[in-house]
Amino acid sequence: MPHNRDDRPYDIVLFGATGFTGGLTAEYLARAAGPDLRWALASRNRAKLEAVRDRIGLPGLPLLHADAADPASLAGIARQARVVATTVGPFVSHGEPLVAACADAGTHYADITGEPEFVDRMFVKYHDRARRTGAKLVHSCGFDSVPHDLGAYFTVKHLPEGVPLEVSGFVRGSGAPSGGTVHSAVLAVSRFRQTAEAARVRRGIEGRPKGRRVRGVPGSVRYVGGWALPLPTLDPQVVARSARALERYGPDFTYRHHVAVRHLPTALGLAAGAGALAVLARIPPARSLLLRRFAPGEGPGVEQRARSWFKVTFLGVGGGERVVTEVAGGDPGYGETATMLGESALSLALDDLPDVSGQVTTAVAMGDALIERLRRAGITFTVLSGSRA
Repeated sequence: MPHNRDDRPYDIVLFGATGFTGGLTAEYLARAAGPDLRWALASRNRAKLEAVRDRIGLPGLPLLHADAADPASLAGIARQARVVATTVGPFVSHGEPLVAACADAGTHYADITGEPEFVDRMFVKYHDRARRTGAKLVHSCGFDSVPHDLGAYFTVKHLPEGVPLEVSGFVRGSGAPSGGTVHSAVLAVSRFRQTAEAARVRRGIEGRPKGRRVRGVPGSVRYVGGWALPLPTLDPQVVARSARALERYGPDFTYRHHVAVRHLPTALGLAAGAGALAVLARIPPARSLLLRRFAPGEGPGVEQRARSWFKVTFLGVGGGERVVTEVAGGDPGYGETATMLGESALSLALDDLPDVSGQVTTAVAMGDALIERLRRAGITFTVLSGSRA
């Protein structure tokens, strides 16, 4: 039975506010939240929380105790909030108890994970429970995978209805990783077998739309004024899940995902680097060495983030028409990820959204409402060109 969220003391609780991305998200909410928003910060370290509160200039903001290793504390914040947003990763190691707490309490949940294994395991264990309680469990509300999921959705809406559609995404950008991101990436790569098994189990229980066909895959190597390489991230899986849930994607939909670079040596270097990381992450001593070089909680400074940017270009074709769109913004991994997570939490808490529950994507849960919020926040969604194919 769906739970009543209207009588809870907080609209949003941000868990992990003392981490690098969590702190940026707290700063964003302090700027973006209106005076009537009831929100709080949560972490296990009270002193660090107080330092974050002082930094964002809100001395009266409530602070809550919550520890990823203490399920009772997580259940406590879930029962008090309409939405819990979290940045505490790696999620496959630390994320499950909060998902369980939100599913039990009927509390909407948003995170920034890019870990396919975690998302699949959470679907298997908590999707049905969240559907019964009315909770929306929305993973990947940062650069993984908001620009790609909403960008594909935006592109599809500029193509004809009821016909086969193909959309290709091409990611460009610059930025530097934080320690937490490196730890999550290395752990995910090192768990290849567990990731494959989680995907297999999910496929065995997840339904497919009747009479419709949907595919979301890494792209192929191609030259499009620069070099496009397959990008085997979580993003195409997320786009495909949106397409399976929404008939607007048509009877036969394919999404292909790429990283785009200008020069062949850069492309070859990326491919070699990805291959080396995949090998080293599976060798325990090498993995330990990689992780020691990047401390969790640390990340690029203000000047580095100010120079960082991203653009995702989408080519959509179907029904004799062709459209090119673009989603673009600033620092992808941190500045804009904080924006995306903050606006996702605000949308889940405040907007009139589709009546869906369970594990759902950003396009399914928030769609147009989140696009409009992100546009007002400075992330652009643009139609670059459109014509008959």
